[in-house]
Amino acid sequence: KKPYVIHVAEIIYSYISIIKKKYPKIDTKEAINKFMETDQFKKLRDGTLHDEWFNELKKNHYIDQETGLKIPQETIKLLEIQREVTIKQLIKIPPLYEAKNNTLIEASNWAYNFLWRMCESYELWCNETGQSEKLLLKIID
Repeated sequence: KKPYVIHVAEIIYSYISIIKKKYPKIDTKEAINKFMETDQFKKLRDGTLHDEWFNELKKNHYIDQETGLKIPQETIKLLEIQREVTIKQLIKIPPLYEAKNNTLIEASNWAYNFLWRMCESYELWCNETGQSEKLLLKIID
């Protein structure tokens, strides 16, 4: 069974994998950067992606659709923390200031590094659970 905290990492990984397939000559770093220009990234950055997922869970009374079991409140709290950390890590940087301010460049790098770590976490989980066929970005190689 997939841990709930892997759900968002899987979504990120999937979007970046789609970009990599669309542009096979680019490397993973470039694919992550292209992802950061998408509407899906904006939904992740502003919390909308988590909010939509939480609304779906709430609509289903927090019952896991795969197992039929109620998702523990502690898990929901952990996912809410994940949402807040994601928003903080993916802080929006105005493009006008990126080149002129090292602090803002560093914040932009945080976003990239956060996405890389999420993809890495997903690959590690896939590797540990014998699902290496899902590994398209080859981050842990």
